[in-house]
Amino acid sequence: MHDYQRPPTLYRYGRRADLEQALASGQLRLIPANRCLTFSLSQAWDKDLFEVFDADACLVIHNTEEFGERLHKAVQRTLPNWAGIDGAVEYGVRAALGAAFTKTSAEAHEQEWQFAWRSLSPQATLNPVTVRIGSLEQYAELRAPDSYSS
Repeated sequence: MHDYQRPPTLYRYGRRADLEQALASGQLRLIPANRCLTFSLSQAWDKDLFEVFDADACLVIHNTEEFGERLHKAVQRTLPNWAGIDGAVEYGVRAALGAAFTKTSAEAHEQEWQFAWRSLSPQATLNPVTVRIGSLEQYAELRAPDSYSS
């Protein structure tokens, strides 16, 4: 049995300019992967992930339930014929949630939590989509790599 409860904190490693837009207006970019549109975060606060993701900042989300619900609602408004789900990525085995949540054992250090949407229309084209969910400032913050402490 899998536990699909969102972790209490999620981390999005990236470029400061992009993360500042995410914090201020909730601007998030969904990218195509495995016939889905996806948005991934990490469940880990890990200094090494700044290098893995070529990041100079990290968006730390403290209220993952609020964030997840707002993200799903925004995508539903933008892409009404798409179904969404989120959960932990599984590494080295086929994930119960399918290919979009399956990655190689070599990627396990990323400890991803992923949001994914699949079109209900088989002929849908997959292009990156930007959604806005509103300011995250009430429950998120930006951190620099030098603020890392284990």
